[in-house]
Amino acid sequence: MKQFLPITKTEMSERGWEQADFVFVIGDAYVDHSSFGPAIISRVLESRGYKVCIISQPDWTDEESIAVFGEPRLGFLVCAGNMDSMVNHFTVNKKRRSFDAYTPGGKPGRRPDYATIVYCNLIRRKYKKVPIVIGGIEASLRRLAHYDYWSDRLKHSILMDSGANLLLYGMGELSIVEVADALNSGIAAEDITYVPGTVYKAKDVTDVLEQRNGILLPDFDTLSADKLEYARSFLIQYQNTDFLTARPLVEKYGEKRYVVQNPPSRPLTTQELDDIYELPYMNNYHPSYEAEGGVPAISEILFSLTSNRGCFGGCSFCALTFHQGRIVQTRSHESLLREAQAMTRDPRFKGYIHDVGGPTANFRRPACDRQLTKGVCTNRQCLYPKPCANLKADHSDYIALLRKLRALPGVKKVFIRSGIRFDYLLADRDQTFLRELCKYHVSGQLRVAPEHVSDHVLDLMGKPRNEVYQEFCRRFEKVNQQLGLEQYVVPYLISSHPGSDLKDAIALAESIRDMGYMPEQVQDFYPTPSTISTCMYYTGVDPRTMKKVEITSKPHEKALQRALIQYRLPENYDLVKEALLREGRQDLIGFDKSRCLIPPRKTEQMKKSSGERKTSVEKKKQGTSGKKSGERKLTAHQRGKRRGRDV
Repeated sequence: MKQFLPITKTEMSERGWEQADFVFVIGDAYVDHSSFGPAIISRVLESRGYKVCIISQPDWTDEESIAVFGEPRLGFLVCAGNMDSMVNHFTVNKKRRSFDAYTPGGKPGRRPDYATIVYCNLIRRKYKKVPIVIGGIEASLRRLAHYDYWSDRLKHSILMDSGANLLLYGMGELSIVEVADALNSGIAAEDITYVPGTVYKAKDVTDVLEQRNGILLPDFDTLSADKLEYARSFLIQYQNTDFLTARPLVEKYGEKRYVVQNPPSRPLTTQELDDIYELPYMNNYHPSYEAEGGVPAISEILFSLTSNRGCFGGCSFCALTFHQGRIVQTRSHESLLREAQAMTRDPRFKGYIHDVGGPTANFRRPACDRQLTKGVCTNRQCLYPKPCANLKADHSDYIALLRKLRALPGVKKVFIRSGIRFDYLLADRDQTFLRELCKYHVSGQLRVAPEHVSDHVLDLMGKPRNEVYQEFCRRFEKVNQQLGLEQYVVPYLISSHPGSDLKDAIALAESIRDMGYMPEQVQDFYPTPSTISTCMYYTGVDPRTMKKVEITSKPHEKALQRALIQYRLPENYDLVKEALLREGRQDLIGFDKSRCLIPPRKTEQMKKSSGERKTSVEKKKQGTSGKKSGERKLTAHQRGKRRGRDV
């Protein structure tokens, strides 16, 4: 019978366990679903015969909060959660968030800042010698020296600051089993230095550099003193993320302390991925959270299907290259259909599959065949600046999968919400997918991510040029017209990305004006750890070219760019006007809504009108008092009407 893993000593005793093999400390609520990393790792370990208990969101001020199950036989596992804890806590303006989707009832403040470090230090104070293995996206993206936006400085590898023995980066299913088996066989944690997808500490790296062809990166002091050195080091890291071509990376701290990053784990086969996603998940949050209103994050993924991993999109602001890698891995149709059929038997299912995708929904195969034997290219991207000649743009497998899902009894509609790459779609000569996307998988609006309209900003983002997006919009509109459907493309846009200045932001605002749509949400560029864009933000150069990049970092300057994207909002008027005047774009201030972004201020218009009337009165010098009063009333009336129209 399926059941949740133990989260209390009572639940552990009910299983007849006297001691856990691993105690997993996590920053999220315990949700036993395959969209949650800790659920996957714990179920994988369970499938190999290991006893895993969960401590969710412990009180980090109390050492006893991590002693619920006593000392584990093999070690503690630590994960901050499905998000970096600082991203979870703070907006891009560094203001505390008031809602946490990964906590019961959405309540904020249930985990500490830099949660991985805090949890590890808590464990180490209580248990001096027990092995600690860290993982998850926070550990993965902070595995080497990295820029931390919230403290605005370069920080150590999280392995150094946490005191953990070992770090698992990327997708950890293969590496966690190998590490668990090593610990179980009696190998000391400090001797587990050979597992792909791990980072470890060392005092002597002679063998790594001489026998294993490792790369010695600049030491931490050098990186801290010279931002350009950090940019060069980051590029080396970026070029060593493929399981076939990556070399070990070594980073020095102080006199004789080193952090060594092994090459990443290999991609999973389809069978391995199927096996992982068909483990006995409860597909729900632990029932103990029901009294607090449950865990909000479950609502978005409960009836969604993960069909792939990895992404060769290469967006500069995305960390997937560092975390999941560029080689796409897919589940079989049979596995996905079995999961979908199980959904239809869930009493909560209303007939709608919310998503069938992954990092990029319409990637269902590697970008080219050579990636599986030669590795990904280290000096070029698959889609940027234009699709590679070796790219195989093919949606046939995805189309077949979607058709099978639509045909399942009890399924009313299958949505695609995790995003598509429109440049990849256009690269496919067979446009069947676009037609079926419009006909079956969109409900009024299709969200895509052009991100910007200025080509030089798009180049820095690693995104296709604006003309590609415009071509997609034309084809999307044409297909919908043929189908007799009224559906629209809704773009995701980023303001203040490195390289974007006020001129670019104004160009973006003009594009929004022309398409007649004002985005409800705008994402200011958020410098999260280990992305090319974050490296640009910190260093002021593009690490790929070492060319200087214009950076917008001051809050007011960022507010100007953000306001331009939502120029119609009354509260943004002053910011928009300031930006336009600063750039000499008074031509965009006026009453022609087809051309202008904002009208003149009504108070200024009133003063102007009043001044003109006053001059007229002085010239005529008689019979003006009644007319003047009438003009005042008329102007007030017109102003009221105009205010109503503007609102």
